Amino acid sequence: MLSLIALAVAQSGTVEVPFKLAENAIIVDAAVNGRSLSFMFDTGFSGAFVVDHNISLGKETGTMRLRDFVGEFDAKTVKLTSVKLGSKVIDPAEMEAVMQPADYSFSYDTHCDGIMGFEVIKKNVTEINFEKSKFIFHPKTLDINSRTPDNKRTFLLKMLPIGHNAIKLDVRAPNGKQLLLSLDTGNAFYTTTHRDVLERVGLWTKDSKPKFVKQSFVASGAVDSWTKKVEGAKIYGVDVPLSYWDIIDLPSGSAESDGTVGFGFLKNFNIIIDYDRRRVWLENFTGKVGNDPEGSTGVTAAFDERQNRVRVFRVIPNSPAARAGIQMGDSVLSVNGQELGGRIGYREVGALLDGPVGTKVTINFSRNGQLMRMELDREAMVNE
Repeated sequence: MLSLIALAVAQSGTVEVPFKLAENAIIVDAAVNGRSLSFMFDTGFSGAFVVDHNISLGKETGTMRLRDFVGEFDAKTVKLTSVKLGSKVIDPAEMEAVMQPADYSFSYDTHCDGIMGFEVIKKNVTEINFEKSKFIFHPKTLDINSRTPDNKRTFLLKMLPIGHNAIKLDVRAPNGKQLLLSLDTGNAFYTTTHRDVLERVGLWTKDSKPKFVKQSFVASGAVDSWTKKVEGAKIYGVDVPLSYWDIIDLPSGSAESDGTVGFGFLKNFNIIIDYDRRRVWLENFTGKVGNDPEGSTGVTAAFDERQNRVRVFRVIPNSPAARAGIQMGDSVLSVNGQELGGRIGYREVGALLDGPVGTKVTINFSRNGQLMRMELDREAMVNE
């Protein structure tokens, strides 16, 4: 019988592995150390896997320091002995799984045991085919550098010589100044950067304050964020006349990273990544490059484990919810007739509250035992 490494070498042809497209994420099945599991695929995570610590993959062998938009934290790891995606065998040499307490199914509103990172595909010429919902592992002989892009529908990009196990590509502000943004399938938004980065490239002034500030959730905690309208940017060689970026209201945690380009942009492209040759090929199959502003009520709500109900954790000033008198601590009972009596993921709550600009949403909630019902307009809370 061939060893796993020998079998991986023997797979010199094209191998296709289907994945599932969730609302803002790629979900892929994998066999890790003999366990059949499901993962959210995240090119922004440089490691191999993050797995729910309740799942046993073997004896803990070390620790790994993780970093996200907000901060850093340490987590325990387990050495990997086997990795397989469908019929594609991945060489597990030097790979580890981070064991982290989290309910990933709760976070992504679908069955999910953890996160699969860039290290799993790094040694391959890998296509992320959004159009047909599958990975295509091409033979090493495929050299996308020999292709000629038309720079309208197809684009050939050179990775920037920075970042550790990250895919850094060229992004330009409307004034031509460069931003260092990673290709990040794990970022559910369109583009995410930091307030100090906007100040550096001239898209924001230090004495300006955003009118609308919301709250976003990342691995290390919650963080204030807001939406910025950007006209005339160039993202990964693609001219983007109009887009809406999510801005973290904290300084960037690394001199080599200004943030990421996320799912909202990437889902419009079939993407081939050749890390060894430092090249990326983009094929725009949707004809769309920008994004639309999100219609919001101004409510941030999530399930409260202690009270066993969905509670309002933030109300954006000047928002429809604020004008209607909704307050932090109110309990959300139903949205547009859908009861929220059981445990529900914060993404699902957000999807119910938010929607197209100009549409209406009916919210039933309670405060100190008093039941109330309100109809709110969803508005685009964008900072110019």
